[in-house]
Amino acid sequence: MTADSAGAALDEAWGRIPQTRETTAGFGSFTRQRIERVISLVIGLGCLVLGIQSFINALGPSEEIAGWHLPLMILAFAPLAVMLIACGIGRGVRLFAGLYTISYCLVLLLWPAATAGVPVTSPTEPWIWYLVNVATVAAVLAYPLPWQVMWAVLVPLLFGAVRMLQAGVVGVAFDVWFTIALDVSFALILGGVLVTLGWVFRSVASNVDEARALAVSSYARAAAADAAEQERVAVAALMHDSVLAALIAVERAHTPREHALASTMAREALTRLANTEHGSEEGTDDPKDAAAIVAEIEHGASELGLDLAVARELDPATGTFPGRVARALSLAATQAIANSVQHAGAKGLTVEVRASAIPTRLRIDVRDTGGGFDLERVPDDRLGIRGSIVARVGAVGGTASISSGPKGTSVRLEWPGEDLL
Repeated sequence: MTADSAGAALDEAWGRIPQTRETTAGFGSFTRQRIERVISLVIGLGCLVLGIQSFINALGPSEEIAGWHLPLMILAFAPLAVMLIACGIGRGVRLFAGLYTISYCLVLLLWPAATAGVPVTSPTEPWIWYLVNVATVAAVLAYPLPWQVMWAVLVPLLFGAVRMLQAGVVGVAFDVWFTIALDVSFALILGGVLVTLGWVFRSVASNVDEARALAVSSYARAAAADAAEQERVAVAALMHDSVLAALIAVERAHTPREHALASTMAREALTRLANTEHGSEEGTDDPKDAAAIVAEIEHGASELGLDLAVARELDPATGTFPGRVARALSLAATQAIANSVQHAGAKGLTVEVRASAIPTRLRIDVRDTGGGFDLERVPDDRLGIRGSIVARVGAVGGTASISSGPKGTSVRLEWPGEDLL
């Protein structure tokens, strides 16, 4: 299958997928993007409710000493408001959620200083309590899973620690200690549930994306195989028509001119078959000299990953060769090199080009010292030798001879110039 047909198959496969902004922006995470958006909206809504509840409680009587209440409210609620806006518009969610988790921890760290000397006489939770799980769920938006787990444990424990520092050890009622322990345990459980839910939803979305990508890849391979089969059928039809036309021309040929025309038609059919894997373009027929043919062979070897220096014996008086001849010989030599690389590991590979002026002849020898093969046992549908070497050279009036044995393989390509000039 050619590169064009493979590309067409992939284009067709891509065309079967709904082309929306989300699919084109991140095809590999189609479902994950939607889950992330849903999670951010749900978390934003939940944090809005808890934030309002905490804000209302903060407007009432507070436990902070004078001068601390307003700064702590700004530090707690300003980043929360920005995070809620980011969740609503779907931009900068991770950044602002991460900033909020840090700002809330700063509020907790400053709480003992803000409440220094204020006794805890009631088990009622302060306004910062309602933001504990807001910080936990914000970590679900901001951090990878290990950090989420750490934050779900760290924030409740930090809240419990600062409340115990505020309450002190002596003279504190049992119900205050019990309330603090209950608050911490509740925050730990709820935080664990929130982290688990986020992990489950994201894992399901990733698995769906992976299965979807595998399905598209499988479809692309099937489409490529179908394109290859259609191409084979088209080539077979083309060859059938070309060969049939050539046979009809031969059967009806009676004059030398008609015989020459039939020969030309047969040669063109063989050329199309030999050049099938290189596309329909056969190149221009501008004449090329032997040095240009050598350069094309070395370039073809370099594309196969070989640093091959072609030995040359070129008569300076040698003229030029027709472009179709030069192309056929260089491609046939490159195919012989490719066969040596594939089947003999390029062991002992050498290429030699000889060109003579009188008479004008060109000979290319490709040899290796691999294990060799039995030419008669090569399947008929393998065109690497029959089509890409023998038929290609024969199509321009040349000859190709192949000998192979335990000591290696030798391919000789010859073009007697006087046959076509």
